[in-house]
Amino acid sequence: MFKKIMLPVDLQHVDRLEKALRVGVDLARLYGCGLCLVGVTAETPTAVAHNPEEYADKLEHFASEMAESQGLPVESVAYAAHDPAVDLDKTLLAAAEETECDAIVMASHVPGLPEHFFASHGGKIASHAHVSVFVVR
Repeated sequence: MFKKIMLPVDLQHVDRLEKALRVGVDLARLYGCGLCLVGVTAETPTAVAHNPEEYADKLEHFASEMAESQGLPVESVAYAAHDPAVDLDKTLLAAAEETECDAIVMASHVPGLPEHFFASHGGKIASHAHVSVFVVR
């Protein structure tokens, strides 16, 4: 059913992604497909990396560790954005097209009052992606 599953990853908050990563791994095993970790970073220094190249290296290392521990093919693609908070949705939607993923599994928070006025990242991706999207709370 699926050939490649995209998992958006925020390296600064990997501890909050455990459930989404588990769902992605389980689906990849079920359908015998690979995973593509996608990270979006700022063009300026962040708490995770000094520059986009260092961020890409760290994301690739995370993907390698995941591939080894899970026994699955895992690739990584890092994108640099001027303002990741603002550009995240359009960058992830473009990444889904560019990486030729046919499903996205992403973490989300429990909706609250702000979601009545502004769409969450997961909600926006689910509404606009051309592939299946699994939003994991």
